[in-house]
Amino acid sequence: MIDGAHAIVYTRAAEAARTVFRDVLDLPCVDAGQGWLIFALPPSELAAHPTESEPRHELYLMCDDIEATVAGLHAKGVEFSQGITDEGWGLLTALAIPGGGELGLYEPRHERPVARE
Repeated sequence: MIDGAHAIVYTRAAEAARTVFRDVLDLPCVDAGQGWLIFALPPSELAAHPTESEPRHELYLMCDDIEATVAGLHAKGVEFSQGITDEGWGLLTALAIPGGGELGLYEPRHERPVARE
């Protein structure tokens, strides 16, 4: 069955984004060939939300202390595209991706599921 997920971030500055993922976010990676880095992500979860607008997909990184995480990433030169907001289900912000776009970052308040082994 399903044993993982593969997310793709499209950007106009892929090399700069890869550098941030590898050197700033400290995500382990492998070279899949010709410099195409594939990054490991921490445990993840998937949700389905209703929408009245066009369907879309979003990618969020999660942390257990958003204030400390934002401070640490800001010290490493990460730019944030919005301030921290309280959404009820968690605290939310977004970091800018080199070349365009953003990644959400949130501190969840909900129980986190555990993957089956």
